[in-house]
This record gives sequence, structure tokens and C-alpha cells, in this order.
Amino acid sequence: MTNLALKYPPKYTIKDYERWEGDWELIEGIPYALASPTFEHQRIVGKIFRFLDEFLEENCSKCVVGIDTDYVVDESTVLRPDVYVTCEKVEKKLLKPPKIVFEVISESTREKDEKLKREIYEREGVKYFVVVYPEIKKAKIYELREGKYVKVFDAVKDSFTFDLEECKLTLDFSKVWT
Repeated sequence: MTNLALKYPPKYTIKDYERWEGDWELIEGIPYALASPTFEHQRIVGKIFRFLDEFLEENCSKCVVGIDTDYVVDESTVLRPDVYVTCEKVEKKLLKPPKIVFEVISESTREKDEKLKREIYEREGVKYFVVVYPEIKKAKIYELREGKYVKVFDAVKDSFTFDLEECKLTLDFSKVWT
């Protein structure tokens, strides 16, 4: 017997998305409910934001860091990166690809973050994609090279410098885990 729901999947747009209550992402017309983050997830997000924000305030006024802001990719895709760095003006939403995206992995969102969102960020030209694993205190850093992400670093207790056109941005990952 054919699964009719799979045969005729829903296709929503940003106009539908803007009317929904709760926390959602819209990926190529398909809605994904965002799980309630754990305390540890939010703590890691907060630390990444704080350290990046402090660094940018002191070293690069051209770029800003943000948390959990809608990134409108197109009429059928709206993502919400955990943490991002952009060198564009942001009003209410991100309308251009950020320079860096950090996705803090939760068990319930692992596959979506590691695969689906990674492919979208890669396609849209996000220079750095950082996958953060709180449970093992490790971050995998990917850089866009010739249109494809290449893993350039595994951060545990190390610092990494992101080379943006506007500035160089360093994050000491040893501080993120403490």
C-alpha cells in the first residue's frame, strides 16, 4: 500500500511559516519543529556567543554575532542557526548567508543539523560551518573550499582562527567546555 503522505508531502512557504506559533524551521517547504533545548545546549550556545561577541567588539566592528535568528534562504526555507557571525546589517532576520554558523548538536536534531542543514549552508555559501558536540566536548570546523565543505579542524582544547574577509576571528574552545 502506498503511503499517500509521502507521495504528497506538504509544501509550505515563508508566509505560512510567519503565522505559525512555537519554534520552527522550514526546509524546502517542509516544517520541522525545534526541540526545547537542554540547559547544557543553551549554556554552550551562550558561551560561544559571549566569547565571539567580546572578540568582535575589541577587534572587528564590521561583524556581529547573533543567536537563534531566522535566516531566510528563500521562499520555502527558513533556518535558525544556534550561533552565527555576519558582516551584514541585520534588521529582524538574516537575509544573506552568514560568514560562520555554529550548530550545537542535540540527539533529536543530529541528522538534520549534520546533513540537511550542512548541505544548505554549503549551497548558500556560508564560509565556515561548525558542528559542536557538547557531550564529547568537541567541535568540527568545516571551511567552504571550491563550493564544498572540507573539515579543517577538530577543536577540543584549542583555539581556532576564522579568516573572514573583514577580519580574523579567534575562538578558544577550551573556554567553551568549562
